[in-house]
Amino acid sequence: MTFTNAPVTRLAVLGLVSVSIAASMLDVKHYFYVLIDTHLWRYRQFWRLLAYQACYTNSTEVLFAAMSLYNMRVVERMWGPRKYASFLIVTYLLTAFIPLLVMAVLRPLSSTLFNYMPAGPTPIIFAVLAQFYAMVPHMYKYRVATSQAPPTSEPFRGVTFSDKTYQYLIAFHLALLQWPGSVIGAGVGWLVGHAWRGGVLPVALMSWRLPGWMVGLSPQRRSAEFEGLRRRLEGENSTGVSTGVQGQPDGGQADRRRTMGQQIVDQFREAL
Repeated sequence: MTFTNAPVTRLAVLGLVSVSIAASMLDVKHYFYVLIDTHLWRYRQFWRLLAYQACYTNSTEVLFAAMSLYNMRVVERMWGPRKYASFLIVTYLLTAFIPLLVMAVLRPLSSTLFNYMPAGPTPIIFAVLAQFYAMVPHMYKYRVATSQAPPTSEPFRGVTFSDKTYQYLIAFHLALLQWPGSVIGAGVGWLVGHAWRGGVLPVALMSWRLPGWMVGLSPQRRSAEFEGLRRRLEGENSTGVSTGVQGQPDGGQADRRRTMGQQIVDQFREAL
């Protein structure tokens, strides 16, 4: 596996797998799920709101969650690690209580179905999936026929898929593993992700960012990157000056003073 330009995704996958294995080996998995009537109403264990998304309690969920996070690492590459990490933290705080609040409202309908919230960051994964759905275009589509093709020229009957379909199927399977709690968490995460993208959330939450040093973006490193970019641009400009305006005094400064439109016209004139 490669996590190039995705350090936050790498940390999330390794942390999720490590904490899940540690919870199983230390036999503390009972601390990571929530029973509304017992843990919240009776014993007031509100710390479980922040703990239940830390890990999963079975290997199947760990596998599908790790695959989902890895396949959606392109979101971090498009946003950058700082914005992506900030989004994960804000989503984590919002989904810590909203799914349980929804289950508490639905609990009078069935005290057994809507009482158990399973462990795992399924809401966070679906919030990222909402960004993946909106930001990443599909590369290709393919169709699967549902019946044998007739000899006559009838319209095609089948189902159309894309290269992103398998990612949605993995996430959908993850949401169904411990329903209805996992389904409610997935639905809340999907809505939170779209609320972030649509600007529905408070501006303070959407504009908040982690300090750069927490994701390895120190001021010295950023200044070095900008300096390297500036040197590359100057090198390209100097190359264009040496090939296009040799023999002119102070040609480099004259080339920098020209507008972009004039430079494009000169390029076409040289080509002709």
